Amino acid sequence: MPFATPSTPRGRRLPRLRAAATAAALGLAPLTLSVLAAAPASAHGSMGDPVSRVAQCFAEGPESPESAACRAAVAAGGTQALYDWNGIRIGDAGGRHQELIPDGKLCSAGNDEFKGLDLARADWPATGVHSGAYTFKYRVTAPHKGTFEVYATKPGYDPAKPLAWSDLDLARPVAKSTDPVATDGFYTFSGTLPDRTGRHLLYAVWQRSDSPEAFYSCSDVDFGGTTAAAPAGTAKVTKSAKSAPAPTTPAPTVSAPSERQIAAGAGRSTVEHHGHGDNDPSTSAKPVTPATPNAPQPEGTSVPLAETGTPAGTSYAAIGGAAALALGSAALFLSVRQRATGRDRAAR
Repeated sequence: MPFATPSTPRGRRLPRLRAAATAAALGLAPLTLSVLAAAPASAHGSMGDPVSRVAQCFAEGPESPESAACRAAVAAGGTQALYDWNGIRIGDAGGRHQELIPDGKLCSAGNDEFKGLDLARADWPATGVHSGAYTFKYRVTAPHKGTFEVYATKPGYDPAKPLAWSDLDLARPVAKSTDPVATDGFYTFSGTLPDRTGRHLLYAVWQRSDSPEAFYSCSDVDFGGTTAAAPAGTAKVTKSAKSAPAPTTPAPTVSAPSERQIAAGAGRSTVEHHGHGDNDPSTSAKPVTPATPNAPQPEGTSVPLAETGTPAGTSYAAIGGAAALALGSAALFLSVRQRATGRDRAAR
């Protein structure tokens, strides 16, 4: 009986094993690289000074806000919007802010969860300001690289009407800052407020440069009224001629939420960011495609923040699993190859 040679079935199995192991290793390599490239990168926050509507209402208490405007916001959109105060965002914005956000929905960024913030009212708690230098403080719960731009409403702005892109002076941002340093939970950068009187609104856009994700906020300000203007960079409630009648109880203090308030509300948040919120990947900062077309960009205006980056949202568990599979396949390939080499030498 002749001895077995490489042409027998046993001999033919070795090349097949080698081919299978090679295919597995090569197939998992790009998968691993893709997963690593999509590592989680959530950035969240809202303007703290002058305080944004959503941050102010969260600081007042989502379940029982002090101000009439915040109570109306809860009645319109529920309390969840306030617990998610740092998540007014568009995952795949990439600088297309006017294209994606229709008029009347700037403060919610077109997100129905935050529709209460779009209410056209003249009694939103406002930060007292005056024209000239101002130090902006953006409350951040997950720092990331990107560009901040802040726009003021034009003279003649009526807070009792829905906010439109045409209400903003897009040609002259009052502040612009790229990659400021976060200190004590705030990004701090300087700007110059224009000459205005009465109630106005500052619209902030934070466009990340490491992702197409962008964040938005509306801050109500008062340039003058019955209360003297506050020093630059400070928050103080004022009442202008356009404001609602004086309430019977003192107006709530205008301020960003404290660390204690953020920690207390973290369990109710559905926003992914550095230890606050849930662990559901569906609520992460992964870019999403709008379900319906959005309003076209108005002619003659633009928000020059078109920056792109890598989508986020994949969990580290998936990264570790893919890496382990790739290493295991490589080990299998080497083992099969060594055994095949040994048998080939024995056969000779």
